[in-house]
Amino acid sequence: FAPSPSGYLHIGHAYSALFGYEAARLSRGRFLLRIEDIDVQRCRPEFERAIFEDLTWMGLPWHGEPVRQSTMMPRYAAALERLRALGVIYPCFCTRKQIRMEAEHSGRAPHGPNAELVYPGICRDISLVESARRIDKDEPFAWRLNVERALAMTGPLAWYDCRAGWVEAQPDLLGDPILARKDTPTSYHLAVVLDDHQQGVNLVTRGEDLFHATHVHRLLQALLEIEPPRYYHHNLVADSRGERLAKRNRAVTLRHLRDIGRSPSDIWRMIGLKQHS
Repeated sequence: FAPSPSGYLHIGHAYSALFGYEAARLSRGRFLLRIEDIDVQRCRPEFERAIFEDLTWMGLPWHGEPVRQSTMMPRYAAALERLRALGVIYPCFCTRKQIRMEAEHSGRAPHGPNAELVYPGICRDISLVESARRIDKDEPFAWRLNVERALAMTGPLAWYDCRAGWVEAQPDLLGDPILARKDTPTSYHLAVVLDDHQQGVNLVTRGEDLFHATHVHRLLQALLEIEPPRYYHHNLVADSRGERLAKRNRAVTLRHLRDIGRSPSDIWRMIGLKQHS
């Protein structure tokens, strides 16, 4: 279970945590907790404390000390340097506005599986000399993965999902994803690949909204010579309007439900499950 301490846990988090806990319990494995706190602008200590309190209240003990991504920055930086040495990442100086305008100007605005605009490769062919000049000028930039070049290096790849079976990796569906930014040596994609490997995870359980991100993760695993785990992308908990519960739409928090007298058993019933034994 890998929440970000940028807000309080909600019912969707409860489902995801219980799913991971039960998967570990039934397979006689370990239920691991990771705090994904690389977003220093939004993450807060009080939200991290609340994560521990909510999991304890729900009766979901985790194995060992939680791993905090903020303590892993040197590992991420080393992996990024390895990818740079392989020649599969490049600096991108584009803003979101520039990307959108370029896509509109070209008469096509390709979108990925989650309806997000796919990066059209504006900076992919900038020369090394030009890139170095702009970096020396202290321009903001992000490191992007050159998916086409990386796939030419790895060849065809596949990964295993417990619901979908063997899946042919198609990382190009998401364009060239950002792996790090000028002042932050990692992004979600790079961090979770390294964290899962470092923690010895052999079954990743997470929401089906991250299914397509796994295509990119499989490519990074191949480049970094990491053995891929199995995956289980579970269903998402939705509200009465069919929208998935998320922090951005102010889903009901576990803290609020606890404050108004709800019990863990009530939470499990709300998400259609019995309380774990």
